[in-house]
Amino acid sequence: MDGGSDTGEMTLAFELEALQSLANPNVVFNDARQWTKYVGVVSEKPTYVVTNFTRKHRVRQDFFSGPRGVDESLENVAEQFDTERHVFIGTSEADAEIAEKTGWEYLPLAQAAEAAEWELAGEDSDEEYFEAETRDDWP
Repeated sequence: MDGGSDTGEMTLAFELEALQSLANPNVVFNDARQWTKYVGVVSEKPTYVVTNFTRKHRVRQDFFSGPRGVDESLENVAEQFDTERHVFIGTSEADAEIAEKTGWEYLPLAQAAEAAEWELAGEDSDEEYFEAETRDDWP
């Protein structure tokens, strides 16, 4: 995904489910940092769920939802992170509706992943490799 002339003038928010659908969230965040000013995660889930996921995958986020819902989080992020564009990557019609309601551009994960050449979870043959390596005699 190329920010073109908007490089550094975009705030990008991933819905947690979208981030969980990526093969390597850390790689995606590092890539997104090349063409955004801020990148983070929003979710309806409790803060510890987001924090545990991002720590496990070594994702360094500029913002996260905290104890609020996605719509309130997007509104707060837009107020705090003043960029020309605010883009929300999600996975559902509900995500698209929230983006419209809060004034964010909506981008479906599949479209974003294709444009940026991000690998979705389950697309990599490594999963098949690990499944093949499972031992029956292992406790």
